[in-house]
This record gives sequence, C-alpha cells and structure tokens, in this order.
Amino acid sequence: MRQRENFSFVDAAWLHMDDPTSMAVIVGVIMFDEPLDFATLKKLITERLLRVPRFRQRVREPLLGVGLPHWEIDKQFDLDAHLHLIALPAPHDQNALHQLVGDLMSTPLDFSKPLWQFHLVEHYEGGCALICRLHHAMADGLALVQVLLSLADNAHGVAETNGDEKRARSSRGLLGQAFKFARRGTKIANQIRAIARDPEKLRETALRGASGTVALGKLVLTGPDEPSLFKGKVGVMKRAAWSKPLSLTDVKFVSKALNATINDILVSSVTGALRRYLDARGQDTQDMTLRAMIPVNLRAPGDLDLDNLGNQFGLVFLDLPVGIREPIERMAVLKERMDYIKRTPEALVAFGILGAIGATPSAMEKLINGIFGMKATAVMTNVPGPREPIYLMGNRIRGLMFWVPTPAHLGLGVSIISYAGEVIVGVGTDAGLVPDPDTVVQEFVEEFRALEIIALKKLKKARRRREARSEKREARNVKRQTSKSHSGLSLTQ
Repeated sequence: MRQRENFSFVDAAWLHMDDPTSMAVIVGVIMFDEPLDFATLKKLITERLLRVPRFRQRVREPLLGVGLPHWEIDKQFDLDAHLHLIALPAPHDQNALHQLVGDLMSTPLDFSKPLWQFHLVEHYEGGCALICRLHHAMADGLALVQVLLSLADNAHGVAETNGDEKRARSSRGLLGQAFKFARRGTKIANQIRAIARDPEKLRETALRGASGTVALGKLVLTGPDEPSLFKGKVGVMKRAAWSKPLSLTDVKFVSKALNATINDILVSSVTGALRRYLDARGQDTQDMTLRAMIPVNLRAPGDLDLDNLGNQFGLVFLDLPVGIREPIERMAVLKERMDYIKRTPEALVAFGILGAIGATPSAMEKLINGIFGMKATAVMTNVPGPREPIYLMGNRIRGLMFWVPTPAHLGLGVSIISYAGEVIVGVGTDAGLVPDPDTVVQEFVEEFRALEIIALKKLKKARRRREARSEKREARNVKRQTSKSHSGLSLTQ
C-alpha cells in the first residue's frame, strides 16, 4: 500500500470547499428488508472496503499551507471510529430516518482520520438502513459507488467472484452520466483522460478554443441567480427527505405518451415542485427562472480504478423555468435547454475551473466559490441505478438514496435515482431556508401525477381516434359489401 499520495488540483478544491455550513460530503442511504448483523458487516468491510487504500488514508496539509495536500496512511487507523451501530428512534419509520439523515448531514467528519463514516441503523421498518458518508475529496460519486458496490454479494450471500469487471459494469450503471450531458463519444473520452492527468493541459483545454470560450463566458459572466426562499445565508443544520418509490414503468409510460425522455419527465416534475412550494408560501413565481448546478461525469467508459480514485467530473448550469405553470410547455423548454448544453463543452470548462481553484490560495478559493454560489440555487442529479435488485450479505437492498454536496453555500440539493424498477426523489436542504423538504418531495409526486393524467388523457384521445377510424373503415367496408350485393342482384334479375 502506498504510504503517500499527492492530491490533484480538483481533489484539493473539494477538500478546501468544506466548511461547517457547507460540507463537501456525499451522503448515501441503503435500506434493507431484514436486519444486518453488525459483526458480519464489520468483517465484510475489513475484507472488501479496506483493501482500497483511500479508506485507510488521512489528509496531511502542506507545511505552512504552501502547495497541495497529500494522502498518507493513518497509522492509528481504527475501524471502530468509522463504523457505528445505532438504533432508530420511535416510531422507526421513514420520517424518523429522514431526521437522522439530516442530523448526520449536519455533523462534520473528523479530519484527523480517513474521511468516511458508516452508521448501521437498527429498527427501520422491520429491517435496517446503512447511512454512508464520504468526503468528496476522496473521489467523485461514480468512483465511490464503485467502491460501495465492491461490498455487494449475490442473492445467496456469496461474494461476486468475477471481481472488478462486474463491479465496474454495475457502478457505471448505478451512476451513469447525469442527464447524459457532454457525452461525446470516444474522442472526448480520450481527451478527458489526458487532461485529467495533466493540470497544464486541463487548464489549457478549459480556457482555449472557440466553443470553450463561449462556455467559459457563460460560466464566468452569468449573473446572479434570482432571489427566492431557496437562497440565503445557510447554517449548520440540514434536513433530508425522500419519496416513496414511483413505478419506473409508470414513468416510462408517461414519457412515451408525451414523446419525452424519462429525464424530461423527472426534471420537469422537480421544477414544478419548486414552483408549487414557492407559490404556497406567497412568493411570486411569474417568469421566474432558477438555476441548478448539474454534476457531469467525465470519466471514460471503463476508466474506473479502485486504486486510483479522485474526482473527474464537471458542472453545468441548467435554467429551470419555474415560472411556467403549464407542464407540457415547461417540459418542452427544459428539453430545449438540456439539448443545448449537450452540444457545448461547458462541463469540461468547469472541470478546468475547479482545477484552477485547487491551485489557488484559500482566499481565492473562497472568492470563486462565492461566485459559483451566487450563480445557482440548487445542485441537481439524476442517476440510473441497477435494473435488478442487489444484495449485501445475502440481504436484499430495498431502496437507495444519495445526495451530492451543495457547495458554495447552496441551500438545496435534489437527487433522483432509479433502482430495481422504481424511482425515488430525495431533497436535502438547509434547515433555516427550507425546514420541510418533505413538502418539496410531495409536490414532486403531485407534479408527476399531473403529467400522468395528461398522458392518460392523451392516450384516451388517441384510442378514441383509432376507434373512430376503425369504425369509419368498417362502415366503408359494409357500404362496399352492400353495394356489391346490390350489383349482383341487378345482374341476376
């Protein structure tokens, strides 16, 4: 195991973004049908997770603060400092788990130790839950999910024997590419691999070129986002909530009926939920546009290595047309905006900017982070997960939820994940700005149901048109048959 490993510029940026009111920590919740045995889980983590060097490494800042930090082996590593067994308070339901997740979102990690922590939560709805917290400086979400999936086993409780390749395929399916932005084939994948390993090429690629200049101009020159109840001074306390599962079959039905993608349907429903929340609290949403920051995976297919984690993703801004009340019109506007972003190198440019942030003094980092914070209201991710159920220690995983950090003191994070034929939306908020994220979740479901009603009406209209055409064809056939019968009778006479 390597004793020391230098930070990349981007990883350093995420490390230094962390502060008590805006922690750069990825939070995940894994829910199970049955209880897990704590001792067995501890043994599993020892055997499978701790083989990844990063989970035994702590951060060491440079002498006098000059230069980049590095990872070093924690010689006093103690798994008991990272894995905890706790009981969920009564009534042991989803709302109680929401409260616990929010409390842990508000609790910083110990920077004197490796930057991760798991809590096995007993007594959750007859089963249990595993809350995972991992600092973004360790790796991006795609890499961390690959690591977590390395814990998985098959339905019989037997470890997968096909090793890294199976887990790599699973993790690519789990995180995918958020909104599939910037997915530009093999050429761009090779370019990304090259720039990710060369800081000078990274900045050069990000800041030069005609299309890059346009994208850079959008990121740097875009004005502050509109004021709303979702923006403001954030505090330490956070809140979290997630929905009961929606059927992925229902979502696919709506998307097909409305000639849209699944992403179109889900993002439009989130946008409508934000409008509903603001309207209910008396804020004027007419003509309002709120900007969401979207993480975009920049890893090439297959370019995932458990021994070399780190961050390889960019950020893009998506303007959410909150002011559009009519769902179909709102969805059309969103689709147009997302399609435009796909054609630009905006995510790549943002990756270069993050690298530049990591190379600057802390004061400049805070200034640049503040600029990013002014330009957006929320962080939003949409992730396709495994299509089939997966297992841990032979125990079926009932559901998955996660949140990426809300950097630059943003107060709202929205995550959507599909898993085993279901879709769940999660909302993480600053408690002082939005104390009731469960309300946003409920509004999301209402917006989706509204689209579902439109889809059903459209289907019924199409069915009536088909039936009417069929009746007309049948009437014409009857008329022709009648005409032939009359013609035959005339000839006989």
